[in-house]
Amino acid sequence: MKRKIVTTAALLVIASQSTFAEHKGIKLPHMEFPMAKGEGMYATKGMCNMCHSWGYTINQGKQSKAFWRKKVRKMIDVFHAPIKDEDVEVAVTYLFAHYGNGKEE
Repeated sequence: MKRKIVTTAALLVIASQSTFAEHKGIKLPHMEFPMAKGEGMYATKGMCNMCHSWGYTINQGKQSKAFWRKKVRKMIDVFHAPIKDEDVEVAVTYLFAHYGNGKEE
């Protein structure tokens, strides 16, 4: 419940900043970071993009499966991303398939 409240509060802050900027005539830049299409894309997008842009993810470069697993666990353990343990492998599999270097370790 606490995570849901924090996520909702963060979304409200972002929305109000955007509205404030538009009201003041400030045009905020928009950058599109396309995702590779494939199984697990939408689930992974939902898990990752609730906190940061896809640009952060792809800036990690081509990495091993162990790297992606460690990164997803870090998002959960350190940053408290509301990702269920049973969804970790969905994200890791997608990230490795499309942004992996072909190495397990």
